[in-house]
Amino acid sequence: MVEKTQTNSHSIISLINGILSILIPFIGLILGVIGVVFSRKAVKQIEKTNESGRGLAIAGLICGVVGIILQFLSVLGLILYYSITSTSSINIL
Repeated sequence: MVEKTQTNSHSIISLINGILSILIPFIGLILGVIGVVFSRKAVKQIEKTNESGRGLAIAGLICGVVGIILQFLSVLGLILYYSITSTSSINIL
């Protein structure tokens, strides 16, 4: 008989935050960091308690990192856009 192991709750939280970090602008940067932190905690807990959910934790880590990178690039793009448009309007005058 195969025992059912419980899924680690931190791995589910990390996956949810990782996905939301990709989808929600600006707040996604914070959610991505939270997703990465919970993913690391989940992997450590899974190793100790032999729970399931390692794949969810790894997926949460990947989504969190991708979300952080996308949010960082979008913020950087906005900063560059406004710096270029404000500089070009000054040069015209």
